[in-house]
Amino acid sequence: MIIKKEKKGDVMVYYVKKNISDEKMVAMKGKFIQPSQIDFIIKDNADVYAVDSDSDSDSDSDSDTESVGKSKKLLIRFRKNKLTKKKIEDFYDNVIEFAEVETSARGVASGSDSRITGYNPKIKSNILGYIDKLSVSQKAILKRKGMKILPVRETRFNRDYPENFAKAVPLIKEIDEYYEKYAPEYYKKQRQKANQTPFKICGTSFTTVTTNVNFQTAIHKDKGDDEEGFGNLVVIEKGKYSGAETCFPQYGIGVDVRYGDVLYMNVHEWHANLPMKKSGEDAKRLSIVCYLRYNLWDMTKHMSKNTMANHTRKLRSILGKNVTKDMKNKNRTNKYNKNISSIPNKKSKTLKAR
Repeated sequence: MIIKKEKKGDVMVYYVKKNISDEKMVAMKGKFIQPSQIDFIIKDNADVYAVDSDSDSDSDSDSDTESVGKSKKLLIRFRKNKLTKKKIEDFYDNVIEFAEVETSARGVASGSDSRITGYNPKIKSNILGYIDKLSVSQKAILKRKGMKILPVRETRFNRDYPENFAKAVPLIKEIDEYYEKYAPEYYKKQRQKANQTPFKICGTSFTTVTTNVNFQTAIHKDKGDDEEGFGNLVVIEKGKYSGAETCFPQYGIGVDVRYGDVLYMNVHEWHANLPMKKSGEDAKRLSIVCYLRYNLWDMTKHMSKNTMANHTRKLRSILGKNVTKDMKNKNRTNKYNKNISSIPNKKSKTLKAR
């Protein structure tokens, strides 16, 4: 619910309160939202501040303005048309095939509360960079060999397609630059952590990137990222569609993030996407989320680059190769109901799953 708004230059500043109690939001976890549940969609430059429920400010009096100022907390910072087209297109061209591989490992965000991966819906969500988890097949290999190793690793995309990843990095760096500009108080703390670990995307405050294709997330809060940092979202769109706005249902507000825009937001508040309505079957909405994984940082802070390199070589040596199916075939058929986290054969010309 918007309780106050004011124009500052080319930015509209909104102050919002919760429409829904915390208790009711917990009950809504994992549910999909509809347009009727959102009061207002932001389409232009905006800052949004969440105001404490105890601060009642629905007029323009000096006392109300002062009250808002003392209780506000940044929820959203949105800027239009900031990213460089070439960097956007290079990222898309080098990542999209990998990003379209299906997985069933997104749990609550995919609308499922099952802890059994096979029972979750299949969606197109994948990870680039570094991660602090081993896949099911990797764990099985280590168990067979009776070995234990620090569960920190490069993602499959980085390992098997380093040239593609290198061409995607310029956009990630540009997202990082705007992060520092638009959310400096959060950026500073996150960058300090990133500087302490070699398991990071070079020159940024990020360890990891999640890509989603045409994925309507259910109501959830992000977990695993640095809670002192701030979330971000960039969208690359191909074809025409409507909907898919990123929303904060507890506040009744959403943002229509489009090609070239940058959105920085508090992902530790409840958020979700509205349904996507495609104008053509080929319409795609590739969303990009860059973040720092807290446990990864915690396990590797102050680790040297040499130690990282030795760890990576050892992990590759232990795990060896485990051929997966061609990822396009995985998208065409459900013949095999397996997790797509097995290790690909480098000789394949087609990108494989995570």
